[in-house]
Amino acid sequence: MSASGAVQPGPPGPGAAVGPSPSAAGSPATGPLFRPLSAEDEEQQPTEIESLCMNCYRNGTTRLLLTKIPFFREIIVSSFFCEHCGWNNTEIQSAGRIQDQGVRYTLTVRGQEDMNREVVKTDSATTRIPELDFEIPAFSQKGALTTVEGLISRAISGLEQDQPTRRAMEHTIAERIDEFIGKLKDLKRLASPFTLIIDDPSGNSFVENPHAPQKDDALVITHYNRTPQQAEMLGLQAEAPEEKSEEEDLRNEVLQFNTNCPECNAPAQTNMKLVQIPHFKEVIIMATNCENCGHRTNEVKSGGAVEPLGTKITFHITDPSDMTRDLLKSETCSVEIPELEFELGMAVLGGKFTTLEGLLKDIRELVTKNPFTLGDSSNPDQSEKLREFSQKLDQIIEGKLKAHFVMNDPAGNSYLQNVYAPEDDPEMKVERYTRTFDQNEELGLNDMKTEGYEAGLAPQR
Repeated sequence: MSASGAVQPGPPGPGAAVGPSPSAAGSPATGPLFRPLSAEDEEQQPTEIESLCMNCYRNGTTRLLLTKIPFFREIIVSSFFCEHCGWNNTEIQSAGRIQDQGVRYTLTVRGQEDMNREVVKTDSATTRIPELDFEIPAFSQKGALTTVEGLISRAISGLEQDQPTRRAMEHTIAERIDEFIGKLKDLKRLASPFTLIIDDPSGNSFVENPHAPQKDDALVITHYNRTPQQAEMLGLQAEAPEEKSEEEDLRNEVLQFNTNCPECNAPAQTNMKLVQIPHFKEVIIMATNCENCGHRTNEVKSGGAVEPLGTKITFHITDPSDMTRDLLKSETCSVEIPELEFELGMAVLGGKFTTLEGLLKDIRELVTKNPFTLGDSSNPDQSEKLREFSQKLDQIIEGKLKAHFVMNDPAGNSYLQNVYAPEDDPEMKVERYTRTFDQNEELGLNDMKTEGYEAGLAPQR
């Protein structure tokens, strides 16, 4: 299709329809309502309707053609002509609904074949040529069935329309527009390749692929989700935001409840929050702060179930930066440092969400502030060993001593940050293992029955 044969834009149907012409009314309907667009289809004739001319207010003729573009969808092409005053008006409309997604066509125009590609441009489509920084905004033109060359010709015609007035009133602006029109004419002559972008939020625009159904290397088609602003521009009612579930509200809110301080028994408040740990799971952090005595404590509990397998994490501390790694120690996790011959049993220090440095400092404080190990009545040999242990622990925290840090959690609810995630950490080894009978006994899993327990219940009378 050449540019001269393009359907040009214009206001819709020219006026109020009076009734179908005798030629249209007398022709029987044959075949499907929407027939493929083809110049060789002699049976594909437009429907003629007598309509009011909005220019001279006499009756003219509107022709409607319901057609289907191959590899696209159904469209309605309308054309009005008034034989009394000569006014004419043509337009294209989509016969389907607004699509679920918007569409963006990016065409690299290199030759005359690309200039002759058929183009369906709806009212809501934006046309851009990045090389000229040129844009035709949405709803500034009516929809049209044309070609790439026809789009450029329409742009040139639109810019030339008011040039005589501009040359008389604003000569400088007119010269700039003339210069730009020259650049558009160079594009028509294919002085150099250029890019044509048609962006339509309604998804009803189309650029022909002459190689269909094969892939077109010069054409890139991108489907995207409309923004709320684009949906509003199309007159679509924006979907009401989904109500957040109670669980989502808990994630974004710090809950508070009244408790008593474990030290002075004065009224205090405990804060609780759900936190999602990346590459792990959800945990519950609880913190209590007593304004009376200044006592502060925090505790972490897993927000999920006991894992099917236990977890053993072995980490080699080699650099001071390792101290900043996030760490989650559940109540069921034991900690071991082989180089110091140290082992921290389950439930000691409770559950904690802290850093590796924070946990090592808690361990040091647990040892140094124990009156039975470092008090006046303590054994001198034992006190010396504990002081030596505390010094080596300080060296590990300061990065002067390399050591292994082992976390063994039969419940599988402990975590040590992997700074290389999602890749493996060369200094960290994570093992999954099957729990022993004794470990299941400590977790209370041996006597726990989660399936078929209703059958074993005695009837209540």
